[in-house]
Amino acid sequence: MSFLNKVQRCNRRDLRRYVPFSVEGTQYGWLTPERAAVLLNHRSVFQPAAGGVALNPLLTTVKARSKAIADITPDLVATGLFSKPRGELYAVRNMWSAAPAFRIDRALNPNFGLRAYGVHVNGIVQKRWQPYLWIGTRAETLLVEPGKLDNMVAGGQPADLSLMENVIKECDEEAHIPRRIARTAKPTGVITYSFEAPEGLRADTLFCYDLVMPALVKPQPSDESMGYELMPVSKVLRLVRSSELFKFNVNLVIIDFAIRHGLLTAENEPDFENLVAGLHERCPSVM
Repeated sequence: MSFLNKVQRCNRRDLRRYVPFSVEGTQYGWLTPERAAVLLNHRSVFQPAAGGVALNPLLTTVKARSKAIADITPDLVATGLFSKPRGELYAVRNMWSAAPAFRIDRALNPNFGLRAYGVHVNGIVQKRWQPYLWIGTRAETLLVEPGKLDNMVAGGQPADLSLMENVIKECDEEAHIPRRIARTAKPTGVITYSFEAPEGLRADTLFCYDLVMPALVKPQPSDESMGYELMPVSKVLRLVRSSELFKFNVNLVIIDFAIRHGLLTAENEPDFENLVAGLHERCPSVM
């Protein structure tokens, strides 16, 4: 196994298996033909367009589009091809700076192959010889990769929060980190990837943060995390390289951390250039 294996896993896709999903002529996602056929049974909401599916052009506002999709969601779920809603809305956009086209429950986001946003926070304790990272263990009750190792804090990006508001919220909910500490997290960059999953095409953008933790403050277990271990980054990197213990996208966040902090370089990592490129792949047309 290698670092590159972890990055390549998050960029495996064959878009020939999908058809485009668009709004007012702009593509926002990718659908399997089976899901596209289901959507086209609801012609008041979806219509055929350019070899794929588009939202009905009579739905012209974020509110109207969002409500129309929410209203038929129970019918979509009943087909077995769409996920049961989780009660949290994502804003659908191709770039963070763009105005949203509509809102959709986060569970359905990959069913449509839409870009999803999230925040990941590296919890850092600087010791004499090297940085240490707080590594969480995901609760067994979580839907995605239960029991895997995780960043100190991570979460999807709700429609109505800023990125920093979400960092503060996730720090509180996942690790009981006080607001006065959470708000000192520093934005460090972005990771993008896309891959095929049973629930659809996942096209994700992760905004990464470094949070230097006071030596006497320890993240606490919650409903989403069974506990935390403070690990030297050298051990963390060994586990990323040689095991499947970490949640799939956490591997990428840790690799990015190691590159930014000069721990992985062009001189000590033969796959360095491919790693950097792979951390910033974007699904074609879903820009």
